[in-house]
Amino acid sequence: MLNGPFVLAIDQGTSSTKSVIFNKKGEVVARGSEPLRTMYLDGGFVEQDPQEIYENVLTSVAKCIADFTAKEGRIEDIRSCGISNQRETFVLWDNDGKPLHNAVVWQCKRSTAVCEELRVAGLEGMIRQKTGLLADPYFSGSKVIWLNLHHEGVRKAISDGDAFFGTIDTWLLYKLTNGGAYLTDHTNASRTLFFNLETRSWDEELIRSFGLDGLHLPDIQSSSSHFGETDFGGLLSASIPVTAMIGDSHAAAFGEGCFFPGIAKATLGTGSSILMNIGPEPKASHQGMVTTIGWSAGDRVEYALEGVIVTCGATIEWLKTHLGLFSDIRETESMALSVKDSGGVYLIPAFSGLGAPHWDMNRKASITGLTFNSNKNHIVRAALESIPFQIKDVIVAMETDTGIALQELKIDGGLTSNNFVVQMLADLLEKPVVNLGFPEVSALGAAYLSGLYSGVYPDIDYLQKLNAGHLSVAPNAANDAVKTVYRGWQEAVGSVPQVYITH
Repeated sequence: MLNGPFVLAIDQGTSSTKSVIFNKKGEVVARGSEPLRTMYLDGGFVEQDPQEIYENVLTSVAKCIADFTAKEGRIEDIRSCGISNQRETFVLWDNDGKPLHNAVVWQCKRSTAVCEELRVAGLEGMIRQKTGLLADPYFSGSKVIWLNLHHEGVRKAISDGDAFFGTIDTWLLYKLTNGGAYLTDHTNASRTLFFNLETRSWDEELIRSFGLDGLHLPDIQSSSSHFGETDFGGLLSASIPVTAMIGDSHAAAFGEGCFFPGIAKATLGTGSSILMNIGPEPKASHQGMVTTIGWSAGDRVEYALEGVIVTCGATIEWLKTHLGLFSDIRETESMALSVKDSGGVYLIPAFSGLGAPHWDMNRKASITGLTFNSNKNHIVRAALESIPFQIKDVIVAMETDTGIALQELKIDGGLTSNNFVVQMLADLLEKPVVNLGFPEVSALGAAYLSGLYSGVYPDIDYLQKLNAGHLSVAPNAANDAVKTVYRGWQEAVGSVPQVYITH
């Protein structure tokens, strides 16, 4: 018999939906997962079926509930539900709740030309100043503009006042409440290009500039608040309240404990998203970051800077698949440690350009510093080192932008199991690196926020205690060698001018 109370968390991601039930200690008691189909179309278009997304969530929840009841969990002990969602993906629907088009996924590049036109029209500065974002296809608003320009049904619905916009959290809430609730939270709103960071409301001037007058937008609430009630299409005998909605990267940061300024999280996946809490006021970035809302609960709103690294674990995968330097990624740690250092070899992983803070998308990947003494272990070590180097670049830029010093870095993702990478990260940053070692960190963040509102978790202090005791890697005191090798990286990337000494 499982002891309640419990919180149900739904993490609706791009490739699957995970549903997880947590107890009052923040421990997982039941899970369910369901893969989700994505359509990759010509021209860089990426779409999903809105109805399929909703049904995918119901299937995932049903699996989780089955796991829960099999362990003698009592449904009536589930106090509330939280939802984290793939950010920037959105749906447009009409008054009857019928989608006007497929969901347009965050990865979709259809609005590249739209963004160029916004820049030519001189709107980039206003977008940057009001939203903290860039005129980039990544963000929802540019793709709504594209649909308005190229899709007759969407254009007519917007001009007739019969088009409702929602990121995936809003769409799911609308469906789960049978059209009763049309809401979003601060984090999802802050990724649309429609939201003013200062006023924390939709910006009429921007929406008018985008030619989107007449588009309905959801009301905005704190990430931890009452959004409505649902029985998940009859899966539950009684409805439970939805008391959290939050974008997935923000949910991960909250789940990892980025509760206060100076605490950051980095996801070490294919690429890397780095979010740093910068406190209760937005701060503009001059170093290629975006400003966003990290999370909100009650009257408390915490802002964040986000930096995106394009290529992280993908570099290691490339060495394995295309160069055949090893057969299992787990070998890379011992390979890196088998040489004293990288021997002056640097790998610049600009396979798809360089992200924050360099933003050189025309850059190509390169390996420099090779000699006849170099072997494959030096190349593997240089590839692994490129990950901490890039994260250090982003953190330094964030500290410069805000004047807020990093306190500690929380990490998640597949590469956190590589001790060489984690130790080097701590040494480079000269700060502790905390490894949660937990795969469902976005679901955990959604559960924490939901449970804060429904009383399962009393307060942030309580959550801090739950987050204590995770593996923390301290920096080595003698790290002059790391500073030297980082200086070499900066020269190789070109962020520090190379000095030539002549006699």
